[in-house]
Amino acid sequence: MDGGTGSADFSRLHRPELPGNVTDDYCYVDIALHSPGIWETNGNRSFLHFVLPRLQLQLAIIFILTQSLHLLLRRFHLPRLVSEILAGIILGPTILGQLPQVQAALFPREGDVYLDLLSKIGYIFFIFLCGVKMDPRTVLRTGIKAWTIGVLAVTIPYGPFLFGLLVPDGPPLGSTLVDRLETLVSGLLAPLLVTYCGMNVNLVELYDLRFIGTVWMVIGMCLLVKLVAIFVPAIICRVPLKDAAALAFTMSAQGVVQMSFYYYNAVNQTFDGETFSMLTISVLIQAAAANVIVKALYDYSRMYTGYQKRDIQHTAFHSELRVLSCGHRVDDVLAVRKILEASFPSRESPLAVYALHLVELAGRAHPQLIDHQLGQKSSGGTRTQKMIEVLYSFEQQFAGVVTVQQFTAMSLTKFMHHDICTVAFNKLASLIILPFHRKWNHQGKMILDSGSLRAINSDVLDMAPCSVSILIDRHKVRRNPSSTYNVGVTFFGGMDDREALAYARRMAQSPDVHLTVVRFVPWDIYAGDSQWDAVLDAEILKETRMQGTHQDNIVYKEERVKDGAETALLIHAMEEAFDLIMVGRRHKDDTPQLLGLSEWNDLPELGPVGDMLAAPDLSTPISVLVVQHQNVKGI
Repeated sequence: MDGGTGSADFSRLHRPELPGNVTDDYCYVDIALHSPGIWETNGNRSFLHFVLPRLQLQLAIIFILTQSLHLLLRRFHLPRLVSEILAGIILGPTILGQLPQVQAALFPREGDVYLDLLSKIGYIFFIFLCGVKMDPRTVLRTGIKAWTIGVLAVTIPYGPFLFGLLVPDGPPLGSTLVDRLETLVSGLLAPLLVTYCGMNVNLVELYDLRFIGTVWMVIGMCLLVKLVAIFVPAIICRVPLKDAAALAFTMSAQGVVQMSFYYYNAVNQTFDGETFSMLTISVLIQAAAANVIVKALYDYSRMYTGYQKRDIQHTAFHSELRVLSCGHRVDDVLAVRKILEASFPSRESPLAVYALHLVELAGRAHPQLIDHQLGQKSSGGTRTQKMIEVLYSFEQQFAGVVTVQQFTAMSLTKFMHHDICTVAFNKLASLIILPFHRKWNHQGKMILDSGSLRAINSDVLDMAPCSVSILIDRHKVRRNPSSTYNVGVTFFGGMDDREALAYARRMAQSPDVHLTVVRFVPWDIYAGDSQWDAVLDAEILKETRMQGTHQDNIVYKEERVKDGAETALLIHAMEEAFDLIMVGRRHKDDTPQLLGLSEWNDLPELGPVGDMLAAPDLSTPISVLVVQHQNVKGI
């Protein structure tokens, strides 16, 4: 599209002017490449006159600015692409160009050729990695709906992508390429192309406003056609209305590939500067708007909403208890097995265990959910096989009263919470048991603190269709073995504490489990919980005391405290007495027994009591089960 007066000169990118001398006999190019250093002098030239240090400074400025903008804008759920384009506009003639001396020093015209070359290399690697991470076999397994919508909405790309598809998936080649190149390409090289395109946007020198209006009219018509081309086939394929709209906006959003297309045409002068500037701004607007609209149409937090009570409190003693256990390591499975053994499966109250072994996807970006009961095998290696064998032996140990169904979920860590919630939703689980993100060795020293596993747990707590628990396991730090499994419950009141107590009462049916319930009572007995919560608390505590009159392995006692400091002293005193302490996650902010503990809560996903018992410097051989009751949504 050509018209008006160009606001950006792209012709200089074809034939960069390099300093040099030409004679009749020979020619040479004198490029100042390396600097002697900041503190060294080379005539009157600063270190910015040299190509390599100036390029390094330019990359550092671009990286810091894009990351800073992303940290700011992601609070508004805007994608990284918006931050990259805005960073380019800030560093281009629109803003930094108003300070010509600063721009000439940091981004001189003769240095554009190097940024241009790096951005093209970054785009090639980006497309190549997209092909490496994609499994072409999934295309053959898709249904008629995906074929219909995809064929009508997508064109066949843009050599490196096809070459990436030819790379074998998984280890060793595919996964190694992704591991080695993902951070460099996605974090620096690919964003460099988008930022560099933004640096060529000039919103100051706009001459032909009528022509600009025509450009925006064409952009709007193209967007409308693409939205309709996706939305209508989706509706014909009986996709729900909101999902069809979300799909249309998702597939219409533009990104790195479209920016490279616009940039290519601008360099070849198919587009003039004004057209390129408007197209770049349209990508920014579409990316931001699509993200906001899709989030409004497609609420992930309600994907697994259950309108039935899926918890332990409303699961009768003499009925099947369904538990979903999740594990990343063999240690996780060994720890959860101890909890399941203590759950006392019997013919009157059988136990159904759905074990989900979580394996991070390597190489291909296609997730898999493998059902081992169907004879499917995973590529998780010996680690996954050992996890399967641990629970298989548990099923054999309690044959007839325990059924175990095992799955392996291979996906990216940022999507693992969807796998967990999907299995829990489909299997009607009452409780999910998640492993804590910290691990300890035999000496009580912390050996693992995984931020990605912590993020998975937090997402599951927000989205789960049933009750959720996080198991903090220190089983390696063992005291002298005992035939009795000592379980303690801290009770302050509220739905989470009631759920923890309900699970502990089920465990107490086993003669090998000794249960102690400690109720922390405020000095002012009328403070704290609401009237309805107080009624429910009193009811379950009454049932516990009644159960204790018929069983000698249940002890109930009350401790009167005035604030969180006294509570902390009593809880620390419990650490030596029990193998497992069960606590509720959430409590009301005005709970007097916990006053002052919330300010020291480093791990909100555990609550104030769970956080105190999960301290990394705690070497006491105690395991903790932090319980959250099912999120109530329309129940």
